[in-house]
Amino acid sequence: MVRFVYFGIWSLLLILTSCNAKNSYALEKRQMERIISNTGGDDIKQPIMVQINRNVTIREYFDYIDSLVIRYDSLLSYPLSEHIIVRNNPWIIDTLANTDYYRMISRDSFVYDQRQLTVLPKGSKLHIPDSIKAEQILGQIAKTEIDVNIPEFKLRIFQDSVLLYSFPVRVGQNKERYLKFGDRITDLRTKTGIGTIVDHVRHPEFYNPVNGKQFYVTKRDDGKTTIMPQIPWIETEINGIRNGQMIHPTTNPETLGKAYSNGCIGTREADAWIIYYYSPIGTKLRIRYDLKTYEEGRVVAVFKDIYDKNN
Repeated sequence: MVRFVYFGIWSLLLILTSCNAKNSYALEKRQMERIISNTGGDDIKQPIMVQINRNVTIREYFDYIDSLVIRYDSLLSYPLSEHIIVRNNPWIIDTLANTDYYRMISRDSFVYDQRQLTVLPKGSKLHIPDSIKAEQILGQIAKTEIDVNIPEFKLRIFQDSVLLYSFPVRVGQNKERYLKFGDRITDLRTKTGIGTIVDHVRHPEFYNPVNGKQFYVTKRDDGKTTIMPQIPWIETEINGIRNGQMIHPTTNPETLGKAYSNGCIGTREADAWIIYYYSPIGTKLRIRYDLKTYEEGRVVAVFKDIYDKNN
């Protein structure tokens, strides 16, 4: 994220829906009542189509998706979740990824506050999956693993050993430094090990870990200043320890491919949205320090020993 920004105090905020949201809820409730009347009130066996009746911005996006989960969960034979809805509607991930500041700039569109961008346009349709499709998605999630190789500066997403995505990242610096958070000298190197995704921070707050001061804006690589984006941070647990090591976007992608952070794993904004929706809580995680990669038993790449582990 912005330079020298990691570890923080985060809180999840529950925001009351707006009058427009209430109007949308009423319309969708009538749609749901028609579906129930057509099925005799039994468990819904067919996919449910939800028409979006107002523009939904990033600022209110999570509240809107949560409202769908609350609305339809009790009518289904499986536990509905945000991740199931979005994975069943992959266009949402593409739309969120395209709010990346640098993607917008490449289209000659400067955005000071990304939270005001519309991500669920009025008139769009969402599909709540039936139990068969939901079980398929849940099976895919169960077979997903996040893999990070520190000296390669690479994060990969595998599903049943098949590579789905590969993203550049930045990692922790090879030094120790005093951080106000923790009030101690901290080893900034990204920790290795086996673990899981244990939490999501969907409404992150931003604090300078060195002095503990909160901030709200960031200076971009192009020199322009913007509001910090509302993109989820992903909390990891490695070797049974939650050490504050997060996977999250950076507003300065020039630092990708470098040992630059205070321990966290930084990604592009667009990539952070994809990683989030492939990393529900419980997803397997492996963070390794391999200086060589192999194909069919042959070394195909050798990486710099950025943490001087072989010295």
